[in-house]
Amino acid sequence: MKRSFIYALSTLVGSIIGVGLYSLPYITARVGIWVMLFYFLVLSLVSILIGLIYGEVILRTKGLHRLPGYAEKYLGLGAKRITFLVSGLGYAGATLAYLIVGGGFLASLFKPIFGGSYLIYVLIYFFLGAFLIYFGIKSIAQTEFLLLFLFFAILGFIFFRGFSLIDVNNLFAFDFKYLFLPYGAVLFSLSGASLIPEIKEMLTDNPKNLKKVIIWSVLISALTYLFFIFMILGISGQSASVNAITGLSGFLSNGIVSLALSFGILTTFTSFLTNGLTFKKMLWYDLKLKKNLAWLIACSVPLILFILGFNNFITVVSLVGGVLMGASLVMITLVYLKAKTKGDKKPAYNLSLPRILVYSLILFFILGIIYEIFYFIT
Repeated sequence: MKRSFIYALSTLVGSIIGVGLYSLPYITARVGIWVMLFYFLVLSLVSILIGLIYGEVILRTKGLHRLPGYAEKYLGLGAKRITFLVSGLGYAGATLAYLIVGGGFLASLFKPIFGGSYLIYVLIYFFLGAFLIYFGIKSIAQTEFLLLFLFFAILGFIFFRGFSLIDVNNLFAFDFKYLFLPYGAVLFSLSGASLIPEIKEMLTDNPKNLKKVIIWSVLISALTYLFFIFMILGISGQSASVNAITGLSGFLSNGIVSLALSFGILTTFTSFLTNGLTFKKMLWYDLKLKKNLAWLIACSVPLILFILGFNNFITVVSLVGGVLMGASLVMITLVYLKAKTKGDKKPAYNLSLPRILVYSLILFFILGIIYEIFYFIT
């Protein structure tokens, strides 16, 4: 297996497995494992399909673009502006969520030892991430590979130490009023389409591998999430905290909880890196901003939002996943329909999807957007 394939796979998996992970045990404690399995089955298939659709658009188009650039090429300037607004808010919101939770994990781990305020640790987390984003895809690909390896090692160790405490009965609670709660969080957790242009750049030696990378990345991420839910909820039950990790403190030793916090830092940090890089390149390639200015905006906007008080990560994750990402996925699907006939390159793979399926995807995301907006208004 070539190094480029391994780096591409680890980069996309590392990006998908992010802050959304930590909302899943808490949600499952309210809807039960059967409901979550249904959501994961449906949304994993949807995420793979959207990833393959976007991948074909990228392979059909000459030049370096991000979603706003593809929207302009195939749908016009108005579509570019709408897509940039939605995508920009989505990237900023997702990076903000990583900053909120990742900085919080860093503070929980080191504040008892070194002291200092929560804000100091958020800033440490932020500046280290911004430094790596500045140097681009090569450094991030290598960092993703190492951090993903450590992530799975820590996950396995926590499972080994906590296995005797797992009670499978904790997985089967159900409250009908929360039936639709998982949608935004699961969609957010499985979303990796925004990084596919980066993955295509990493697979220039064999672009056909893009299809395999997309499929395997979503499957690996979904199975990892389900394993994480089983482990955390099996141990903590209805005591599962909103961020999953702190709820373990009443069941596991301080050393294991500290390891779990390290685990949390790794998962959020890898996604912080790749999401920030994608935001930077969207500003750089599609808005034609200078590279350093694009980096400054991509990194500073989430920090400014945090300082202004946007620090409720559950709200951020739900809105970003259900509304902003949903809107971006609608745009990807519309772009795909045009690229099928107006693309200027022969793609490495070609999907033969019935139009009724593509239109059903669009309707699916629109209904999800309406639900999320209605939920937060009421």
